[in-house]
Amino acid sequence: MHTLWHYRLCPHSRAVRLALSEAGFAFTLQEERPWEWRQEFLALNPAGELPVLALADGPVICGAYAIAEFVAEEMALQPILPSRGATIGPATLFPGSREDRAEVRRLVDWFLIKMHRDVTRDMIQEKVTARMTNGPGHQPDAAYIQACRTNLRYHLNYIDFLAYQRRWLAGDTLSFADFAAAAQLSCLDYLGEVPWGEHQTAKDWYARIKSRPALRPLLTERVPGTPPPLHYTNVDF
Repeated sequence: MHTLWHYRLCPHSRAVRLALSEAGFAFTLQEERPWEWRQEFLALNPAGELPVLALADGPVICGAYAIAEFVAEEMALQPILPSRGATIGPATLFPGSREDRAEVRRLVDWFLIKMHRDVTRDMIQEKVTARMTNGPGHQPDAAYIQACRTNLRYHLNYIDFLAYQRRWLAGDTLSFADFAAAAQLSCLDYLGEVPWGEHQTAKDWYARIKSRPALRPLLTERVPGTPPPLHYTNVDF
């Protein structure tokens, strides 16, 4: 069976978990704290970054983008049909024409790189990782948190725009762009940092993602010492 090295509040890991689940891949989870820089993990990925997928037959694939592209190619070779009685079929991660797929990849870059750099990385660092490395007495840097909140509103406005113009973020079809965005937002929502009341269109889009079976296992996981808000697992908020 495939093994995915991940961290439960890593948005890149969450995006890949959604892709693997949608594709019907059977995999086991191996949690890794990348800030510990374990030599065993560095032997798998010298960059020391998550996620890492070790395939059952040996090869190791590093990084959310590379894993998603691999999964998409596997789905093309062996299409997954909806299970009997299912009302939601599997998503095609990079659907449509060449132009459509280019738009998916553009948005994947936006969410996995830009939004992560502008918001999610520092928010998780200040509110979760620093406490784990510095001890429970650590206090988040208020200036960093405020900057992240300001940046988050910019990204939510963009998601509002995309979700208003299109059925899904990249077009008419659910894609890896939606999973990349949902992975970032699910981590921020866990920390109670998403002002949903100001962004109804983004909220409606995210509710549709939350209703997919692939996301439900992620919503049950907890970070010790950091409980999520009450609405976190509620599809209807």
